[in-house]
Amino acid sequence: MPQMDNMAKLTILKNNLQMLNNTNDEYLDSLLEQAESLMKREGIQNDETMDYHMAQIDYAAFLFRKRANLEAPFPDHLRWELNNLLFSQKAR
Repeated sequence: MPQMDNMAKLTILKNNLQMLNNTNDEYLDSLLEQAESLMKREGIQNDETMDYHMAQIDYAAFLFRKRANLEAPFPDHLRWELNNLLFSQKAR
């Protein structure tokens, strides 16, 4: 399975956020790194699967949207995605 590079993740993240320009690219790159770090803290390892990369992108999108509403709850769909990823990794 081919690895997803940072540029591809950034492009998908920008599509998720419906961004058409490059003005936030540096910030979005930082959010992708933060999402990876937070996932690692929960025990989720970067196994280079599409499931992992898409969860990282979804997490970074949440972090971006959260800045508009600091009291926004953690989305259930993202919690389920992360739990499923963690459980599937532990089952291997």
